[in-house]
Amino acid sequence: MDSHHHHHPPSDRIGWAFFLNAGFTIIEFIGGLLTNSTAIMADAVHDLGDSLSIGSAWVLDRLSKKDPDEVFTYGYRRLSLFGALINSIILVIGSAWVLLESVPRLFSPEMPVAEGMLALAVLGITVNGFAAWKLSGGNSMNEKVLNWHLLEDVLGWAAVLIVSIVLMFVEWPILDPLLAVIFTTFILFNIYKHFKETLKIFFQAVPESLLTNKINLELMKITDIAGIHHEHIWSLDGEHHVYTAHLLLHEALNAAEQHALKKRIADKLAPFSLTHTTIELEFPDEACRDRHE
Repeated sequence: MDSHHHHHPPSDRIGWAFFLNAGFTIIEFIGGLLTNSTAIMADAVHDLGDSLSIGSAWVLDRLSKKDPDEVFTYGYRRLSLFGALINSIILVIGSAWVLLESVPRLFSPEMPVAEGMLALAVLGITVNGFAAWKLSGGNSMNEKVLNWHLLEDVLGWAAVLIVSIVLMFVEWPILDPLLAVIFTTFILFNIYKHFKETLKIFFQAVPESLLTNKINLELMKITDIAGIHHEHIWSLDGEHHVYTAHLLLHEALNAAEQHALKKRIADKLAPFSLTHTTIELEFPDEACRDRHE
């Protein structure tokens, strides 16, 4: 029951972001040296980390499309989730590094070349903004985390743009590290939510709040069902969910009645777009073989 919501698959969008980010990282290092801006050099190192994480995410996302086999019976979709987890960690570490570089500069700021900063800022906003836009259409956890990588860079270059304009008129070099600290702290706060969500899915928590209750409410509308137990919901990658349950029936049903019941169950579960479902029907006098759980 897999579906593709967009014309461009995630691997294509991530590929675009990788090449744009890697190319611009090289320009950043050169620009940082020419403008004598430690803030730009710090952002260049951070972008280097972004490029590595986006590249790894690209590879992992492509591998995740492999068909199921005898070893990985659900397929390789969780590799994409693993990539999102790694990228979240890299983003947190990179942001912490930027803070460590920026805070000392609050006490000993240096005047950079404002004109060069302005030119790099305009280019940075354009390149990273376009890459973020390319990823904004994605629903996978991988794309969401990577999108925060790129949005962080856009905010960073917006800060550089503001500082460069101000520094053209007044000599306030402290604004550079001050804005760097502000935007990095903001990004750390936001990436924490995505990291927490990725970690929960990685450890097979229910992917959406109240999803279990919503499914139960729909299934219990079927008059033949007396109860639900041994119910499990988890997600392969944040998009493709798995659902298993034992449904206790009020009375024994013949083959034709069971077939009709399965059709009603499928209709009730259809709105939830579950990728894999495993349902076991239990008659009233039947002992549950999983009662030991």
